[in-house]
Amino acid sequence: MAKIQFAKGIEETAVPDVRLTRAKVGESGTATFTFTNPDILAQDGKDEVTGLYLIDEEGEIVIREVQGKFVNGKPESLEAIYVMQSNDEWDRFMRFMNRYAEKNGLGLSKS
Repeated sequence: MAKIQFAKGIEETAVPDVRLTRAKVGESGTATFTFTNPDILAQDGKDEVTGLYLIDEEGEIVIREVQGKFVNGKPESLEAIYVMQSNDEWDRFMRFMNRYAEKNGLGLSKS
């Protein structure tokens, strides 16, 4: 049931590139989502981006800061950064990502 939305009730079908970083010392980490040509941008302004909602059977993770990237004046991609401050937040995020990856046939590659 893992899904991603930019506006409540409208599921995003574009699969993001997700980059993870984690501090060597401490509990903080970040996840950077990049969506190239997401569905929400193709709707000609019918629906407003209100955040990034990661929804699964445990509930939802909300990311409020979403930025658009424009090429020649047209929106091309959306980027959101989720900052995790504890091991519990990291573990919750990874449970969501495992579910989302399984649903969408994604894999993990380490740099």
